[in-house]
Amino acid sequence: MSDRMLFLNLPVRDLPASLRFFEYLGFAFDPKFTDQSAGCMVLSESSFVMLLQRERFAEFAVKPLAEAKQSTAAMIAVSAPDRAGVDALCDAALAAGAAPAADPIDHGFMYGRSFFDLDGHHWEAVWMSPEAVETGPAEIAERAA
Repeated sequence: MSDRMLFLNLPVRDLPASLRFFEYLGFAFDPKFTDQSAGCMVLSESSFVMLLQRERFAEFAVKPLAEAKQSTAAMIAVSAPDRAGVDALCDAALAAGAAPAADPIDHGFMYGRSFFDLDGHHWEAVWMSPEAVETGPAEIAERAA
């Protein structure tokens, strides 16, 4: 495995509202990298989501900013420890103002749900059985057929 870090940058219209939304979902923010124009949401020791005010985000972008409520540029998937964790995360997101993005998926070895956050970014919560992670989902699907 690589020791690389991941910083996903997302533009947001109302940073305080976005911080409250993701805190409600149980995410923490690194105060060293959070200020009035940016919030550093911690996913793991090596994965972070930088929520940047649109104006701040535009300072780094070389192309025009997309409007996430009108088009999809990315789908952000985060793991959950189990099926209940998928449901808990998505139920909390919906309770905090998110909109459902798609019907749940259930392949037995993998379960997921999705939502659009306050800015329209597409998030997915996914659980995959440890066996599928180890062997790969194709082998699991073949055995089930």
